[in-house]
Amino acid sequence: MRAVHRPNHHDDPVSRREFLGRLSIALSALAAAVVGIPIVAYLLSPLIHPETNVWIPLGDAAKFRVGETVQVSFRDPSPLPWAGLTAETAVWVRRNSAALADFTVFAVNCTHLGCPVNWLPDARIFLCPCHGGVFYADGTVAAGPPPRPLFEYQSRVRDGRLEILTRPLPIG
Repeated sequence: MRAVHRPNHHDDPVSRREFLGRLSIALSALAAAVVGIPIVAYLLSPLIHPETNVWIPLGDAAKFRVGETVQVSFRDPSPLPWAGLTAETAVWVRRNSAALADFTVFAVNCTHLGCPVNWLPDARIFLCPCHGGVFYADGTVAAGPPPRPLFEYQSRVRDGRLEILTRPLPIG
């Protein structure tokens, strides 16, 4: 009888099918890591950087004119170290009366999808350019898709400076 030589699979070069299968698995794992790592970091961010409720100065309280609504920029203390420009944010500040501590401070973001709203002083409304959301001067919804009023920050005047208490804004 003649011996039949059976090839050992370990000696064979990888077939094209096996190579493409392994490549497909490796690329899928890489794609899952690229998408998954930022999501996991976002979910764990309160544990990584829990400093969220911080009083931030916005400027000399006396410089704000009664009845005027102005946008004031500040650096949000709560984002992750790699947040970059997204940590730069703003609020709408209105001094309601001559009393030094009578301010209303709104988040600049629409409560629909977070687009920055614009203040239209002649119409006395906030307008979201993304989907047409409209808010009255007191922050309540006038029209459009926003589900709730503009988010309002707690404010105080300390040593003559207007400060706001930062906090994570609710999502959705």
